[in-house]
Amino acid sequence: MTALTTRTQPAAPAGDGYTVVKARHPGRWVSAAVIVLAAALLLRSVFTNPNFGWDVVGLYLRDVSIGRGILVTLGLTVISMLIGIVLGVVFAVMRLSANPVVRTAAFAYVNFFRGTPVLVQLLFWFNLAALYPVISFGIPGVHLDANQLITPITAAILGLGLNQGAYMSEIVRAGILSVDHGQTEAAEALGITRMQTMRRIVLPQAMRVIIPPTGNETIGMLKTTALVSVISVPELLYSAQIIYARNFETIPLLIVASLWYLLITSVLSVGQYYLERRFARGDRRTLPPTPLQQLKKVFGTHDALALKGGRR
Repeated sequence: MTALTTRTQPAAPAGDGYTVVKARHPGRWVSAAVIVLAAALLLRSVFTNPNFGWDVVGLYLRDVSIGRGILVTLGLTVISMLIGIVLGVVFAVMRLSANPVVRTAAFAYVNFFRGTPVLVQLLFWFNLAALYPVISFGIPGVHLDANQLITPITAAILGLGLNQGAYMSEIVRAGILSVDHGQTEAAEALGITRMQTMRRIVLPQAMRVIIPPTGNETIGMLKTTALVSVISVPELLYSAQIIYARNFETIPLLIVASLWYLLITSVLSVGQYYLERRFARGDRRTLPPTPLQQLKKVFGTHDALALKGGRR
């Protein structure tokens, strides 16, 4: 009689049966430790050095004249960027025109204002009365005193706005060229005019290319406004210069101006991030997580590996 033997099957391991071991990266820890140590030493040196005058920084950080300078800086940034965006769109369309005269005029404008320093342009507008003491615009009976018409704030707006328009025109032109030409051909086939095609079809699609560099230009414009201090416009840097010319606390007042510039540019960077995210919705299926979403992911209570049955 043959004995039947039954073979016992081993129990299946829980989960997928694999032990998950995270890869080790000792170089990351070493580099992180070096960076943290260097940052700690730098911060210790900065905050323990009495020459920085942190008490003076705290005193003038909320000074009334500094606050007025911040308002002037923000006003110059907004007005100059609006002028630059409008001129940028106009001259970008002119650069793409089929008319060679229009193209040449737009190219000459862009080449001139991009080829000369913005500081030179500011000084030129500020001293325009030396060339044209009386401005008539070619209209009989119009005689405007250039010294009264071109004030320091007017010269600052003209210099910054016209210079920004040259750079924005290249940004807008790149955005327009990024849109497939078939969009324009389809619009022409439907009988849509060129201006309607540009306004309703091409420019909305070009915004995802235009927005990122425009945000960078806005942040750059905020810092470029510091140049108008040479023509006595009371913006943030000039306000700080007026104060340290009286009390000789040069370094603390420069730190005050720098801290305000850092704060404003940080706010603008956050706004730029969410604006780019909004215009990227039509181009990507899944948008990158926001900083808040990333923070929630880091502090999440559920481990993806645990949900798969893996073991650490």
